[in-house]
Amino acid sequence: MSNATTGTSCTAIILAAGKGTRMRSDLPKVVHPVGGRAMVCAVVDACLDAGCSKIVVVVGYKQELVREALASYGSKVQFAVQSEQLGTGHAVQSAIENFAGERASRGHDVFVLCGDGPLIRSETLAKLLACHRAARAAATLATSVIDDPTGYGRIVRSPDGRFVAIVEHKDCTPAQLAIREVNPSYYCFDAMLLFSALARVGRNERSGEYYLTDVPKLLLADGARVEVIDAVPPEDILSINTPEELSRVDGIYRARGGRAGGGLHQHQSGAGFSSPQASSKHGNA
Repeated sequence: MSNATTGTSCTAIILAAGKGTRMRSDLPKVVHPVGGRAMVCAVVDACLDAGCSKIVVVVGYKQELVREALASYGSKVQFAVQSEQLGTGHAVQSAIENFAGERASRGHDVFVLCGDGPLIRSETLAKLLACHRAARAAATLATSVIDDPTGYGRIVRSPDGRFVAIVEHKDCTPAQLAIREVNPSYYCFDAMLLFSALARVGRNERSGEYYLTDVPKLLLADGARVEVIDAVPPEDILSINTPEELSRVDGIYRARGGRAGGGLHQHQSGAGFSSPQASSKHGNA
C-alpha cells in the first residue's frame, strides 16, 4: 500500500472486548490460538502489513489477557477500554481519546475491524483503503459474496449499485434474505466523520446496544459518500464462535503457511495460549 502517495498514513481500531460465550471457555475469544498465537495477533499483523501507523485494540472482558497476548508489539499497539459491553458502536466510541488528533479534521483514515477474524489479508485492507481514498468517501465497506449468507447482515444497494443500508439477518424482508452480498465487518472511515456520527447513534430498542452498522446510514443522511467494494474472499470470513469452528480456521490458517496476509510482522505473541496442535514453526513450544 502506498501511503506516500497520499501523504497520510492509515490507522486501525480492532474490537477485542467480548467474551465469546459459545467458546465454552473463560478466556476472551480473541486470545484463543490460531497458528499457535492469539488470533487477534493475525489481525494486528494484517494492519501493520497494510501500513497502519497507529493500532488501537479495544479491550474489556479479562483485558489483562489480551494485553499480555499483544505485549510483544510494544508501542505499535495502544489500548482503549470498553467498560460495559454495549455494542460495536459503543466499543469504537471507547477509543475516541486515542484519536484526538485524527478526529480534529478531515482526511485521517481509520479501519475498524474485529479481533476474531484471523484470516484477514493485508491485501484486502489495501483494496479497501484504495477504494476509500479514490472516492474521497466518508465510509467504505469491504463486502463478501457468499453461498450461504445465513446470519450475516446483508448489503442493500440501489438499482445503480450504490450503498443503501446494512440490514441484519433478523430484520431482512424475504427479498433481502435472498441477497448474498454480506457485511463481514471490514470498515474504513474518515475518523472525524466516524466519531461525529457515533455521537448520534441511538440505543437499539431491543438489545439496548449501540451499533456501528448505524453509522453508514447516518453518514448517507448527512449527504456524505459511502462506498462498498466486494473485496473479501468468502473463505476469509469464516466465523469463530465454537471450538469446532476455531479448529477449522486454525487448519486453514496453517495451510496458508501460518500467515493470513503475508508480510514482515511475525510476532510470537500470546505465550500461554498456544494450542495443542501448535507446531514448532508457528507455536510457542
